[in-house]
Amino acid sequence: MRAAAQPERDIKDLTFPELAAELAEWGEPKFRTGQVFDWIYKRGAASFPEFTSLPLRLRSKLGQAFSLRTPELAEHLVSADRAEKFLFRLADGQFIETVLIPAGVRKTLCLSSQVGCRYGCGFCASGLGGFKRNLTPGEMTGQILFLRDRLNVALTNFVLMGMGEPLDNFDNLVRALRNMNAPEGLGIAARRVTISTAGVIPGINRLKELDLQFNLSLSLHAARDSLRSRLMPINRKYPLEAVLKACEGYIRAGGRMMTLEYVLLGGINDSEADARGLAAVARRLRAKVNLIPYSEFEGLACRPTREAQQDIFLGTLDGLRVKATVRLSKGAGIQAACGQLAGRLRKKRPSPS
Repeated sequence: MRAAAQPERDIKDLTFPELAAELAEWGEPKFRTGQVFDWIYKRGAASFPEFTSLPLRLRSKLGQAFSLRTPELAEHLVSADRAEKFLFRLADGQFIETVLIPAGVRKTLCLSSQVGCRYGCGFCASGLGGFKRNLTPGEMTGQILFLRDRLNVALTNFVLMGMGEPLDNFDNLVRALRNMNAPEGLGIAARRVTISTAGVIPGINRLKELDLQFNLSLSLHAARDSLRSRLMPINRKYPLEAVLKACEGYIRAGGRMMTLEYVLLGGINDSEADARGLAAVARRLRAKVNLIPYSEFEGLACRPTREAQQDIFLGTLDGLRVKATVRLSKGAGIQAACGQLAGRLRKKRPSPS
């Protein structure tokens, strides 16, 4: 006998005020919202019958109105340096990836915000299969809850830098961020959350208008329009100067210090001139720089920068008094770069150089 289909709405898609409004329409007292959020975000309950502090009739009604979905773990890989990649199957059969990056006592979770990506950056595997759909708020927070509640991982930091462009899924992103940050929810401090963007100007402008002071990271990868447009087609819609002005506006609005992400691509964006261009952008935004060694993937015709050239690049930034670090190449053996595991059988894409 086939099990009854779950309701379409995941209760984790609602913020605290939204759920409070829903329960008020049901005639429930105000404190019920806090009880429901407590079972989901504090106690990690996986089903409504576990909400034992609620009356049976309310548990039953919640189960009729909402689902409480948990992503299905399809694959789990662990690298020699202890980075871990999780391939999750969602309720509709789509796949997303989540990466756990340990560094001492710090455990950073890299979250996906979309299935695939519409922007097709020339060095990123996420866009090889095109854009499928946005993740719901519950699918974003569900990645956190799975590691915390099913695997007992004590997470410290969170980056929206996995599959997809977070600001392209703005409304769902904000709901997820509110549930992450709210004391009734996951209670994660804003300083521990970073939102990465390839430069979606409307999203940056909307983000600065909210009462959310999360860290913002710009995926730069080239400091001149001609090269950035070849590497990142989004630059043709949102040119670099306009993106930088939007970032300056975010900083002025009270956002925290920015980070520039820069993947080093051998013979493409790793010259001394490129380093000087990057330094100029970093000094303008008073941003720190994360240099990222490229992780090779079949289907993308880029190659890593040689170690000697990487040292020259880093030395140039240092000489120009720009704070820069080379991100440790975590998880190279487990296809830990965005979209590699889900897209490992896709066809090759021509070189952007």
